[in-house]
Amino acid sequence: MKVLVCDPVAPQTIQALQEAGIEVDNRPDITAEELLRDAANYHGMVVRSRTKVPAEVIDAATNLKIVVRGGVGLDNIDVKHATSKGVAVRNTPKASSNSVAELALGYMLALARHIPQATMSMTAGEWQKKTLKGTEVAGKTLGLIGFGNIGSLLGRKAAALGMEVIFYDVITPPDPGPAQQVSLDEVLNRSDYISLHVPLLPATKNMLNAETIAKMKDGVYIVNCARGGVIDEDALCEALVSGKVAGAALDVYLDEKVTPGNPKLYELKDENGFNLVIGSPHIGAATVEGQARVGTEVADILIEFYKENF
Repeated sequence: MKVLVCDPVAPQTIQALQEAGIEVDNRPDITAEELLRDAANYHGMVVRSRTKVPAEVIDAATNLKIVVRGGVGLDNIDVKHATSKGVAVRNTPKASSNSVAELALGYMLALARHIPQATMSMTAGEWQKKTLKGTEVAGKTLGLIGFGNIGSLLGRKAAALGMEVIFYDVITPPDPGPAQQVSLDEVLNRSDYISLHVPLLPATKNMLNAETIAKMKDGVYIVNCARGGVIDEDALCEALVSGKVAGAALDVYLDEKVTPGNPKLYELKDENGFNLVIGSPHIGAATVEGQARVGTEVADILIEFYKENF
């Protein structure tokens, strides 16, 4: 079995695959053009969020048997087309869940206490002690949109800090822990913080838009460590400018290419010149521990597939 690794994975992942007898071609910087050209040479493919596996790649990969996505979502893979071609698609939905949940929690605390803005002011040689008065998260209501592996973990962590946790999900979990399941409108109406934990699907695209934001509390904070596209970024801009949304923390974006003014949300400032949006370049799963768990699960999936099919 020959496997193409298209994105960076932990070194122990490569080692485990090789020790199991799998031939590995580690090309973490492979381009879309190279992938299309060379896809037919491989039985398996490992991707993260960078590499896209559209229908044309699947059609070109005439020997492909399995694609493993190291991470939660599968929106960068044409799963329906792969399945129609007999190609198995797997992911690692739990491996990086705690990493993402901790980032979302960190963002909530950073928004509450203006930590990035304080750092920027100190770097500029300023002492903005009175300007940067924050709030506590204890006693506030956290509304989770999506209550899967990540959302439920975040709910437990937030409850431990004294937050009331409510959530909306189309599925009723067997054990919601300290969280209460409510309607989407109730999450929008009651929450002081809203954190999104849903995949990007037709039903979730722009689910936070001008209409749904209008239902929120004035001064709400929004955190998105899920997927770009679930928030209408233009509507979020308008809500931040008007003050309807007090601040936002984003790890994901509609367009994840680095270009001037993208995303334009980072150009928005408050009356003191501080950013209304804080964020990061899609690093939710990027922890040492999370990457190790992802790598282990990726290797386990491929080794099991190899033993069963080769």
